[in-house]
Amino acid sequence: MSRSYSFALPLVLAVTMALGPLSIDAYLPAFPAMAEAMGVGIGEVARSLSIYIFGLAIGQLVGGPLSDRIGRPRVMYAGLAIFIAASLGITQVDDLNLLLMLRGLQAFGGGWIMVLVPALVRDQVRGRDAAKLFSMIGLIMVVAPGLAPSLGSALLAMGDWHAIFWFLALYALGVIPLQARVVLRHARPIDVTHHHDSLLTRYRFVLATRAALPFIALQAFAFSVMMLFITHASFIYQAHFGQSESAFSLMFGANILIMLLVNLTNRAVLNRFTSRQILITCLCAQFLGVLMLALATWLEVSVWLFLPAMMLTIGAQGAVAPNNQACFMEYFERHGGTAASLLGASQFGIAGTLSALSTLLPETLGWVIASMFVCSLVCVIVIVGALRPRRVR
Repeated sequence: MSRSYSFALPLVLAVTMALGPLSIDAYLPAFPAMAEAMGVGIGEVARSLSIYIFGLAIGQLVGGPLSDRIGRPRVMYAGLAIFIAASLGITQVDDLNLLLMLRGLQAFGGGWIMVLVPALVRDQVRGRDAAKLFSMIGLIMVVAPGLAPSLGSALLAMGDWHAIFWFLALYALGVIPLQARVVLRHARPIDVTHHHDSLLTRYRFVLATRAALPFIALQAFAFSVMMLFITHASFIYQAHFGQSESAFSLMFGANILIMLLVNLTNRAVLNRFTSRQILITCLCAQFLGVLMLALATWLEVSVWLFLPAMMLTIGAQGAVAPNNQACFMEYFERHGGTAASLLGASQFGIAGTLSALSTLLPETLGWVIASMFVCSLVCVIVIVGALRPRRVR
């Protein structure tokens, strides 16, 4: 049963969820300084990003079922403690191996934190209300990746690269009282009936809910379309189309702006249509955008004709993610933490792997768009073959 909530609830959940993009993007401008301080190449420092992505997935796989067993508050506080301790540890290191180890630990705690956000939403609201709440959270989640590099640059100007991780530690520390006051005091009590279920039992239950499984594929492959763009955005606009750094920033920001507008529109449209209907529509829009990109690439059009097609492709993600999460979590009144962990780990694990593998392909615009096309095509196949209205168990 849904309950009414104030604006503070989605705000605190979004601030909590923003730890993910802040931890990934805020230290990107510091790569050269970190490499110089440690006496290694930038590529070796970049390994810490891959380790963080996969550590985040592993942390979610563990944290979700654990929260179903011992309760959301304990896992949230433990995850924040791990994240803070690892961040503080990084502020004291100048060795690459220690950095990689602590980034893995930081990601593990971050996974516990991030996986609880959809679980906490599912505990408190359902249906359209859940989709609207996910959209409100998504507003900040869209903005955070765009602001994080600028924030990192500002912190770097104030001190050395360690300042970024001091900020992350203090940010996570500030989340604790916000969670305690606004969110966790309403956390659902532990289901004692299933308190002793093993981790495998919980995952078996989620995987046995066949009607929910298509949404895992949709989350992973729709997100992969965006990850492939982010991975190759600099090459697309600067190397292929020959745009300047300032023009690249504007073109990249145009995608963020459209995602933001789609996200805002989604909340209003939910008053008339279901999450499933909006999800299918936006995934079809994403596929249309990729088809337009393929045609633009084949015809070798100018960047000004290419850009609108990319904006449609990436902008659709602003409504895909919240509605897909709402549809998926609707199936899990219990084991919500386990369900959220499987969804999140699949999203980051599959998208991270595909974006990494895409760097092994020839670096041409055709191969980038072909990779995005395949991921979007998978979503269309899932819609046609599996996404039919079914009764929630």
